[in-house]
Amino acid sequence: MDWSKTKTIFIIVFLILDCFLGYQFMEKRNSSQLDVILETTIEEQLEANGITYVDLPKEVTKAAYVSGKSRSFTMADVKKLPGQKVKIEGETKVKGTFIDPVALPIDDPYQLREFLQRYIIGGGQYAFWSFDEKQGILTCYQVYDGKMIYGNENSKLVIHVNGRREALSYEQTMLSDLEKYERKQDIVPAIKAIETLYRKGHLQPGDRVTKVELGYYGLVQFTASQVLTPTWHIVVNRKEDYFVNAFEGQVINDQGNVLE
Repeated sequence: MDWSKTKTIFIIVFLILDCFLGYQFMEKRNSSQLDVILETTIEEQLEANGITYVDLPKEVTKAAYVSGKSRSFTMADVKKLPGQKVKIEGETKVKGTFIDPVALPIDDPYQLREFLQRYIIGGGQYAFWSFDEKQGILTCYQVYDGKMIYGNENSKLVIHVNGRREALSYEQTMLSDLEKYERKQDIVPAIKAIETLYRKGHLQPGDRVTKVELGYYGLVQFTASQVLTPTWHIVVNRKEDYFVNAFEGQVINDQGNVLE
């Protein structure tokens, strides 16, 4: 046996093994450093593109699904409503027409709340969403546990308004028996939801995120029973509304479909 050759082979093998282990170590370290950079520089990337945003909610880290069903209205419900003619359509929709136009205080949240409580069944459970002055339409959505149920046809109030901002008629739907699932899950932080919009091209240089709030969205609508998922509502430049699933981090369009 040639000991000199054997020793040389061992040295070469150990050198190769050392190089391989060193390479593996560097790969893991670089990967780890890259992960840290990616996690900590989204704010810098937004700043570099001139994209700004309001203070973000940080206190909510967990949430749960909510279940509910369409409310069936009765004549006993509508008899309590003053100054209007009301009919029930298909048990789950109320259509009301005011005998005389009623002043609608759109710009005063407190007075608007009083109007809803006085003239609408369960009016205290709705909150202002939008007002289209050209169309003369005020839209409100139902609120549960302080959070709005966005874009849901089964928990919506539409009030038709004349040029003097007086209520003429309305259509109302409502969810009942709303209840949270017992199991809470971690939610995507607000900054991650903004990052999703940025990565998907929904945020352009110079944009400003003007509102970020957590609410609910029904991904499957037009059904008697519904499951609502926690959802980030993000407004860009005070006019573009985006919804991001707070559990999965996916962007939802206004028909409840996942875009990405």
